[in-house]
Amino acid sequence: MQAETVLRQRPLLRLRSYPLAVHGLMVVVGSLLVALTARVEVEIGIGPVPITGQTFGVLLIGATYGSTLGIATLTAYLIEGAVGLPVFAGGGSGVATLNGPTGGYLFGFAVTAYLVGKLAERGWTRSIPLTLLAMVIGNLVIYALGVARLQDFVGWEHVWSAGVRNFLPGDIVKILLAAGVLPGAWWIRERIGGLSSRG
Repeated sequence: MQAETVLRQRPLLRLRSYPLAVHGLMVVVGSLLVALTARVEVEIGIGPVPITGQTFGVLLIGATYGSTLGIATLTAYLIEGAVGLPVFAGGGSGVATLNGPTGGYLFGFAVTAYLVGKLAERGWTRSIPLTLLAMVIGNLVIYALGVARLQDFVGWEHVWSAGVRNFLPGDIVKILLAAGVLPGAWWIRERIGGLSSRG
């Protein structure tokens, strides 16, 4: 009940005209968060896609940063990996990873950060049910883009087992965690000074 009250008291998320360097700092911090969550990895032994903590980071970035800074952050993350920084799951990197079986999930991260950010800007994160719904929708986008690419490697008959089924319990936990720590993420965001909570 107290958490619901805190969320409802939040004004709509808005960007503020801070120096570009401050927004740049937030992009770096956000991409680092996603890179760190990529290190939380569990191999499930079915298919080429591991279970990682990345979804948690992506959803949190979108809900905290908004659409523009959210997609900028995840785009920076993808570029970092493409040029060789070990930011993907298992310390992976390179264009080959983006073109591989997990590439759809990776590109889905950027789309999801934008979408969840856009919903946050429209006030969805001021309600616990809508916050959870926004994150579920974002997660579904990741699945949709992920399996669309994964099927090129395992076939449509195997995408459910190789790219969806075993990830559902963990994604539920990550959604709940992201929603739970969201007020703390807002506090950090405001301390950095890159965004304003004034509508």
